[in-house]
Amino acid sequence: MSELPVYLDYQATTPLDSRVREAMAPYWTEIFGNPHSRGHRFGWDAREAVELARGQVADLIGADDDEIVFVSGATESCNLALRGVAATAGKRRHVVTLATEHPAVLETVRRLGEHGFDIDVLPVMTNGLVDLTELKSVLSHRTLLVSVMLANNEIGVIQPLSEISALCRSVGAVIHTDATQAVGRIEVDVEKLGIDLLSLSGHKVYGPNGVGALYVRDRPALRLEPILTGGSQERGLRPGTVATPLVVGLGHACEIADREWTSDAPRLYDLTRRLQAEMLDELPDIRVFGDIEHRIPGNLNVGVPGMPAGDLVSLVADRIAISTGSACSTGSPGPSRVLLALGVGHELASTGVRISLGRFTTPQDVDTASAVLRQALRNMTTGAPNR
Repeated sequence: MSELPVYLDYQATTPLDSRVREAMAPYWTEIFGNPHSRGHRFGWDAREAVELARGQVADLIGADDDEIVFVSGATESCNLALRGVAATAGKRRHVVTLATEHPAVLETVRRLGEHGFDIDVLPVMTNGLVDLTELKSVLSHRTLLVSVMLANNEIGVIQPLSEISALCRSVGAVIHTDATQAVGRIEVDVEKLGIDLLSLSGHKVYGPNGVGALYVRDRPALRLEPILTGGSQERGLRPGTVATPLVVGLGHACEIADREWTSDAPRLYDLTRRLQAEMLDELPDIRVFGDIEHRIPGNLNVGVPGMPAGDLVSLVADRIAISTGSACSTGSPGPSRVLLALGVGHELASTGVRISLGRFTTPQDVDTASAVLRQALRNMTTGAPNR
């Protein structure tokens, strides 16, 4: 079997931590009960595991246990947040989001626009951050909901959520954040951020795929309607039997992240800076997209004028795994819409490559990636074959 490439696409998905896999294992076999079965030991044991996981997720984001709703992933979480609030709209018919949001938010907001809501999709500044003055100018007492991603899935920039939520509170609007890329990488505290709704996903925190959560503020209680019909599981907000093994995995992944993110973050910042410096040493005209300071550890999004991203990714695919942008946009023609939203020209935006490091990235991985990328860039510049 050939040696696997160095994996540097952690923002697409993270590998399942072996400690998480071990924690999940019994729930595929001997502890197999339905957590909603109240009359016997099999159900009790499964329910106990689910509630432990609920507390582990809550602890990571500074929430209370009863504010966590388990769902299938961040896309469902965002849909439940946005559609669930929209169902309670009353006279408030205005929704605000940013042009750089994930499709799970942008497409849901677009659908709300088709159902009679007034929509503002705000541009961002050239560094990828929201212009707070512009945001304030569109908010009013008609604004129902504002959805802003905490950390961007392509360029990694961290939005000023505390300031955004303060503006929302001033007009009585609900604030939702897609924190999928931030949770487990930086401090995320719903109270400090002033958040009403928060979405996260298991496979971005070294947990399993197919599970996620929605934080729903309970004090004061936030009104939310379910988007699926069925049983009364998960506070009546998400009908269906909870997938105990997946929820256990999510909970354990969050517990590990809660312990380790403070030591992971500086290491990843250092490794990312090192890789960036070595690439700039090879080609000084490399463009780094997004704010340099306000970004999650491990993210590097770069482009080289005249070097199409797809060509570079293909050239290095047998040695390192990187991407041209969001995994959810794979197959979409043209350059990254996130880079275009930064005001980057079409040609330069077509060169954007996302490199994302994570928990299992080693200095040796960075050395390998640096050597491979520098050789590939050199060959693309000179027209020589890649070796």
